[in-house]
Amino acid sequence: MSLPKLHFAHANSYPAGVYRQMFSRLGEHFDIQALDMHAHNPHYPVTDCWPHLVDEYIAELVARYTEPVILVGHSLGGMLSLLVAYQRPDLVRCVVMLDAPVVAGWRALVWRLIKLAGKEYDMPPAKFSKRRRFVWPDAETAYQHFATKDIFAAWAPGVLADYIACGLEPHPDGVQLRYTREVETKVYATLPHHLGGILRRGLKVPIGFIGGADSWETSQSGHQHTKALVGSHFRIVAGGHLFPMETPLAAADATIEMIGELLMEQPKNMLKAGAFA
Repeated sequence: MSLPKLHFAHANSYPAGVYRQMFSRLGEHFDIQALDMHAHNPHYPVTDCWPHLVDEYIAELVARYTEPVILVGHSLGGMLSLLVAYQRPDLVRCVVMLDAPVVAGWRALVWRLIKLAGKEYDMPPAKFSKRRRFVWPDAETAYQHFATKDIFAAWAPGVLADYIACGLEPHPDGVQLRYTREVETKVYATLPHHLGGILRRGLKVPIGFIGGADSWETSQSGHQHTKALVGSHFRIVAGGHLFPMETPLAAADATIEMIGELLMEQPKNMLKAGAFA
């Protein structure tokens, strides 16, 4: 008997290989696939509110699968999964958003005004990512650079090594980040401000949210609008915004539990035979 199909979408600046440990646990229950790096295909450029990134995601699903699949996404990936499910519910069984809070209401209005004023690159996290170091003489030096930072020191043993293994490529001066600093920053600067419309109209597939208790991103966004979207399928677990890297097995177990909960709901828009053709 084949396992249910699960498509995973990664967070901004973290290629899918960083989640190897989480995937190992999820893989006991699901057939997992993922796009290695979002936002780096020139045919799908990063623009305001990410419409081309949504198109890229949809194209991946249509190319890979012949049936609706479970979508799980972390941060950027969670938000893209939401937007894909809204635009193409026929491709999706359910969605689990991992620390990808919904920004709507007055916060979204403020964010839109910041963009209109041309100040989006002066706001965190884009403010910091645009100055991020991205070249090192070798992989070991890069590893030590990240290992001294609190955000990476909190990761489970082995996860930083996975990041180094999948996240670097050759550079004339040594090695550099594969996920470019420019793309990372542009993704942050173009975060969607239009999610209020999705809240008003709702989703046609079950959706859940799992957030980190110490996540700055979720605390800044608030819980109100995310709870309005997911209803009872709202969970907070130990850890920060990068809890899938901090506690990958626990994150996987929480995701497995949430998927089971969501799939118990009667689907409102199941795929008809031949819709992928």
